[in-house]
Amino acid sequence: MKLVIYPAVEADRLSRIETAAGAMAVENIGEEDAAVEAIRDADAFFGKLTTAMLAASTRLRWVQSPTASLEHYVFPELVEHPCTLTNMRGLFSDIIADHVFGYILCFARNLHTYLRQQLARRWEPIGGEQARTSFSAGPGVVSAMDRAHMHLSDCTLGIVGLGAIGGEIARRANAFGMRVLAVDPVRTDAPEGVESLWPMDQLTNLLSRSDFVVIAAPHTPQTVGLFNREMIQRMRPSAYLINIGRGVIVKLDDLCDALAAGEIAGTALDVFEQEPLPREHRLWSFDNVLITPHVAACSVHIAERHLEVLLDNIRRFVADESLRNVANKELWF
Repeated sequence: MKLVIYPAVEADRLSRIETAAGAMAVENIGEEDAAVEAIRDADAFFGKLTTAMLAASTRLRWVQSPTASLEHYVFPELVEHPCTLTNMRGLFSDIIADHVFGYILCFARNLHTYLRQQLARRWEPIGGEQARTSFSAGPGVVSAMDRAHMHLSDCTLGIVGLGAIGGEIARRANAFGMRVLAVDPVRTDAPEGVESLWPMDQLTNLLSRSDFVVIAAPHTPQTVGLFNREMIQRMRPSAYLINIGRGVIVKLDDLCDALAAGEIAGTALDVFEQEPLPREHRLWSFDNVLITPHVAACSVHIAERHLEVLLDNIRRFVADESLRNVANKELWF
């Protein structure tokens, strides 16, 4: 058996790959033309597969994508090919879930506003200083300041896409005592702590019930432009939209129109239709928007996890065992 790697990996990773491969030959290729030649008699491939490589292959049975997302990876010939495609899903779940709750806590406790006030050296509690409870009276009544700060256990979180990332977001929501609803195109078993899991045709139902809506869905033909103006208008005016899925899912012009009209309370985005987000884009101008530059998955732990998935699948392939993270090529995930 033979495994081809393209582009070439560094020496330390290659050494661990060769150890996992055992008797299977490993060719670490730096140039595409050489990879086309090497893949002709290869059984397995890791890296960026091109149409020329696939056309040259004669016995390819397994392809390991180096990424979790597949919208940039699959092409018609690969979809039709009988080889098994696996991806890197599951690497980022806990890290991205933490990022999501950074957003949620910011909005719930108005930290995005207080940070701006801090930079301006301005003491201005939301709800008004005049609403502050005095030491003599104590907190005997609910004040305007109280009402201006959300209590997470009173809130409902709606998750669009209950895969590995969505599941971790739900788990964290449970720790905060939040009610959790979700929609997913394939999953039907609601994990513990998810009150309701519905098919995608119930998305508008989820939107109408949620205080925070988190998009944790992949880029597929069905999700492109899913959150247009009409869909956003199905949300509560007091709700927040969070996207850590894929940028193409949310139409930014429609989102800006909804924000300008006060149709939702705010939004937090880590991914965008166009990246980098242009300096002149009007999304930057809203005070109720959190923008992070596609960093939700950043962590010192990812590289090792990435390698472990590859090594595990190499060992499984050599032993003729079931592979991890088998993808549906037609669905792109």
